[in-house]
Amino acid sequence: MEHHPVYPQATPEIARRRAELAPGPQQAFAAFSAAVFAEGALPTVTKQLIAVAVAHVTQCPYCIKGHTRAAIRHGATAQQVMEAIWVAAEMRAGGAYAHSALALDAMQHAHPTPAT
Repeated sequence: MEHHPVYPQATPEIARRRAELAPGPQQAFAAFSAAVFAEGALPTVTKQLIAVAVAHVTQCPYCIKGHTRAAIRHGATAQQVMEAIWVAAEMRAGGAYAHSALALDAMQHAHPTPAT
């Protein structure tokens, strides 16, 4: 039985085809990405660790792999990458916890329907 991955492997051919089909947006996105990850008030390694965390929340496998590699290339340790992932996990779970206030409020203001 042939195995077909859910996500195709990122290849130079896919990148070339993307740029060929829409060169303007591709160039703009590449310039935007370069500006975002350039050294600034935050060092690039910190920006890449943030990207690792966000990639786990957005669940983009390409971003997870690419930004993990970039974080390591810019000097992050494996421990720092894993801590960033744990921050993402806490924030994602924390969202459900925090939003429980909406359900608690709704329950407080709900009027039970009379039994028939």
